[in-house]
Amino acid sequence: MDVPGGEYVFFVGMILLFGWLAAHYGRRLAAVVRALRADGRAPGVCVRVETEPYHRSDARRYFFAFRPAGDPDGAEIEFEDLATRSTRVGTRVTVAYDPAAPGRTATVAGPGNRSPVAQYALLVTGCALAAACFTAVFLLTVW
Repeated sequence: MDVPGGEYVFFVGMILLFGWLAAHYGRRLAAVVRALRADGRAPGVCVRVETEPYHRSDARRYFFAFRPAGDPDGAEIEFEDLATRSTRVGTRVTVAYDPAAPGRTATVAGPGNRSPVAQYALLVTGCALAAACFTAVFLLTVW
């Protein structure tokens, strides 16, 4: 049994997925730029590296912690960010953040690490291009 328009479901799904990813990473890029401009800096450390269960993938998630300078209660803030494969638990990093919202804007911005702006700009560009390509193929298929 053939569903009318069923062949378009894949394209619409990919357009929505990559469009959402581009918007998500675009918001993170804006937060990173705001953090780097705000000039809040603090020493931080990699506290956790998570891998896929049963090693089904080589994807890793890196978690860092820092204490914002001038914070009266001295609460430690933990955040997830992109990192290089050489980052291990205990690796010392420099954290850039906006003092107005340190938990939402924190990013790793130390020597030996790739530029966080370039990393997120590349992700936004790649996801936006993928969404545009799927949109173009979808439109060419429909017409």
